Parts: sequence; C-alpha cells; structure tokens
Amino acid sequence: MRRVNESVRQVLAEALPDLKDPRIGLVTITGVVTSADLRVATVYVSVLGNARKRRATLEGLASAHGLLQAQLARQLRMKRTPELTFEYDLSVERGVRMTQLIDELAPDSDGTED
Repeated sequence: MRRVNESVRQVLAEALPDLKDPRIGLVTITGVVTSADLRVATVYVSVLGNARKRRATLEGLASAHGLLQAQLARQLRMKRTPELTFEYDLSVERGVRMTQLIDELAPDSDGTED
C-alpha cells in the first residue's frame, strides 16, 4: 500500500500545475492514504495562505477530482481507480508552531544572554 500511496501522490503532484482553476493556490501534496480495497484515496495537502485561501483551494481540488482521477487511471493502470477526497494537512502547521515554541524556549547558542 505504501507504494500505491506514493505512486498516487507522485501522479497528482505532477498533474496539479496543469489545473486551470483560479481557486487553486500554491499547494503541496503531503501524503496519500488509499483504502485497502482501492475505492477511496484521501489526499492530504498543505496550502500556502490564510484560511480563506485554504478553503478555496480545497473546493477547487474537489471540483477537479474527476480530471485528476482520469489522470490516475491513465498513468497507473490500477485494477480500480480510487475516488479522491482532499483534506488539509495540519501537520505542517503544527511543525512550524513547534519550531517557534522551541526557538522561544531554547537559550541562545552563542552563550550570551539578552
């Protein structure tokens, strides 16, 4: 399944720049989780921008899911092409927040105090 997930992620990542929907902003596919029966694939994305931009990008991706599924079917030739659902990946946001917290708590590396 890990190989299937990575293949789906790669095909979708290559197909995203070709989408003409103006709602879709700067988006990165951070991961894909495909069900064991290959019926559904949840695509996790990270979007640069505020909450409104994230929402618009997710709507644009949802409306383009048929086109993206057709691209998957052509390139992967799987027994069944999974139905795509898109979700915002909070892990990137959490990672940035954790880094900020660590930077605030960590003493300066040069040994001097402020």
